[in-house]
Amino acid sequence: MPTVKVRNLKNKEVGDIQLPDAVFGAELNESLIHAAVMNYRANGRQGTSATKTRGNVSGSGRKLWKQKGTGRARIASLRSPLWKGGGNVHGPQPRDWSYQMPKKMRRGALRSALSERLREGNLIIVDEIGFSAPKTKDFLEALSALGLIENAKRAKTLIVDSLDNANLVLSSRNVQKTKVTNSFGLNIYDIVYHEKVVISKAAAEEIVSLLDPKQEGAAEPVAEAPAKAKKAAPAKKEAKADAEAPAKEKKAAAKKPAVEVAEEAAPAAEEASDNE
Repeated sequence: MPTVKVRNLKNKEVGDIQLPDAVFGAELNESLIHAAVMNYRANGRQGTSATKTRGNVSGSGRKLWKQKGTGRARIASLRSPLWKGGGNVHGPQPRDWSYQMPKKMRRGALRSALSERLREGNLIIVDEIGFSAPKTKDFLEALSALGLIENAKRAKTLIVDSLDNANLVLSSRNVQKTKVTNSFGLNIYDIVYHEKVVISKAAAEEIVSLLDPKQEGAAEPVAEAPAKAKKAAPAKKEAKADAEAPAKEKKAAAKKPAVEVAEEAAPAAEEASDNE
């Protein structure tokens, strides 16, 4: 279980935090991270590129000259792809590039990327990211104190904290190479793209609760309820069949001919007379 120093905005150590191995101690899986990044970028594509076919371009539909006898090449329409201003053949058309990636694979890629950033020493845990007022100057001073600005060169930095922190959001929105997000909006592309990751202590606890595999399986017993209901269904069918049995017998008796009913009732009448 890795132990990380917790710092304040002046880069002074104020404590320690133990991060679980399941989230911040995962092995590097480059193929999984690559697949997650490709999925994220594909889902972000607009897919609106398009070209005009011969049915979309303007132009007359009549035949310009007769088929034979002119010495020229035969032609059917000006909108043919063979002519200038004609339609395009097999060009791109609007399409949806997005596809689904299994949830466990996405979360596994996040765990692997976060663990690698921690092993590189590029993940910083901050006790609290708070500013008295929305000032870009104060934000840049905090970045400089944390060692994120060296020789006037600003490292690409991802800050993970609550988006309710209005002063942080307003102070950082005009700073290049810096992005602020919360633990629920954390994605694989931002972790790979940004060189440094700054996470508040509260956000780190939220990330653990979201990505811990043990907590992912906590909701599995709830999914067993429909199975129990299915098992109980045959018992209900049997009870319903028992309840309907007398009614079926009455209907069958009503359908019998009168002669058979009289023959069945005769022995019962004889027994009654003998008893008297």
